[in-house]
Amino acid sequence: MLYGWRRADGRRRFSRAYEEVARKNGKSTWKGPQGAYLFMMDGEPGAEVYAVATTREQAMTVFKPAFENFKRWAKKSAGMARSFRIFEGLNQERVENGASIFKPIASNADAQDGFNPSAVLFDELHAQKSREQWDVLESGFGARQQPLLSAITTAGFILDGICTEIRGYLISVLEGRRKDDDIFGYIYTIDEGDDPFAEKNWIKANPALGSAKTIDYMRGMSRKAKALPSALANFKTKDLNVWCNDAEGWLDLAVWDKGSKKFCKELLAGRECYGGLDLASTRDLTAFALVFPPGEAGGDWYALVWIWCPETKIGEQADDAAPYDRWQAEGWITATPGNVTDYQPVRETIIAACATYDVREVGFDRWNAQQLSNELIEAGVPLVEVPQNTGGMYPGTKKLEELIYAKRFRHGANPVLRWAAGNVSLLYDSNDNFRPDKKRSKPKGRIDPIVATVMALSRAVTYVEDAPLDDFLNQPITG
Repeated sequence: MLYGWRRADGRRRFSRAYEEVARKNGKSTWKGPQGAYLFMMDGEPGAEVYAVATTREQAMTVFKPAFENFKRWAKKSAGMARSFRIFEGLNQERVENGASIFKPIASNADAQDGFNPSAVLFDELHAQKSREQWDVLESGFGARQQPLLSAITTAGFILDGICTEIRGYLISVLEGRRKDDDIFGYIYTIDEGDDPFAEKNWIKANPALGSAKTIDYMRGMSRKAKALPSALANFKTKDLNVWCNDAEGWLDLAVWDKGSKKFCKELLAGRECYGGLDLASTRDLTAFALVFPPGEAGGDWYALVWIWCPETKIGEQADDAAPYDRWQAEGWITATPGNVTDYQPVRETIIAACATYDVREVGFDRWNAQQLSNELIEAGVPLVEVPQNTGGMYPGTKKLEELIYAKRFRHGANPVLRWAAGNVSLLYDSNDNFRPDKKRSKPKGRIDPIVATVMALSRAVTYVEDAPLDDFLNQPITG
């Protein structure tokens, strides 16, 4: 329908298209041949066809199937070999025919201002944060008789970007609330209220289920989603095409409590461990965490967490809906004088911990930590910067989740750490990596102790080889 529905003068009816379907249904593969058609057979003088994505690597997933065909055709047909110039080489892949060109490009609005596209195939639009690139490419269509701006995507985690804007517009057309004869589209997704684990519902989001996408793959992803909350959000978004912006209520506190058995921290003296330090900007909690890998493969990990806050915050516990005064009385929180956290006791605690335990590294965020970090380095503390993005935080976040749901994370029933665990929501990036996000987490809660723990685990997993945690994912689906 996208290509075959024509106006009276022979031009295509549709100039814009939005196609949304779950991953592994072949969407990038079927777009590549369409690009070849638009480049070769659309009758557009000096055709410029671009496969576009946020990265050139992603754009290649659409371009490459067609590109490989052009190379095969050229080998089999002397006429084809004479007609097309095929360019290979890193970041140089493209096909030309006279003034016409077909090539992949990365999303970069500034670099596309001079383009004169006849067709744009935009892959994984969900990863595009702003509408700038979309608008720049669309604005280049002015001289074309039948241009096409076609987006194909799965659902994603950016709920206020160009993708959800185009999606919402299409839905209004499909539902008859708005009239627009120029836009084509469809959305494959489960219905609201559907059980995501019911196999009968999976076909709604996966039209290629049983062919391009196997039922065994879906069953494996479903098992993982039942075991891990972050995997559930990813399963719903990527395999069932349901838009999500986080995994609110990330950690099930009933599962968290399985690691509450008390232990004697003195027995950890001299043990190898890794640290994480999350400093308060003004009046938030400051937390220092140590995580201790197991002495043997498959054993438990232990965590010690120290927490500080300004003493004035103790009297304002209602702001965070947390019993700071009780936690202080029980020794779980240390109050520092004034209305901002004093870093002197933080420094002393870290130095003392390094003398007691075999602290291999302490991950920290350079922001707001220049003076304290310099003092700790002078004292011989092995500091390592951990970027506060998914690249830096994902390894520890993933490890913490795995350990908790494998019931191998011993936290000694620290109530402040438990409270923070219940406040965490996750932020996902376009590569499905995730990390705790302070902005998305509960507005009257704090997650700093969990952030410090994640930073410690991010450093630990770099060096510690642990037994795989896949066994508990391979349980049969029930219900």
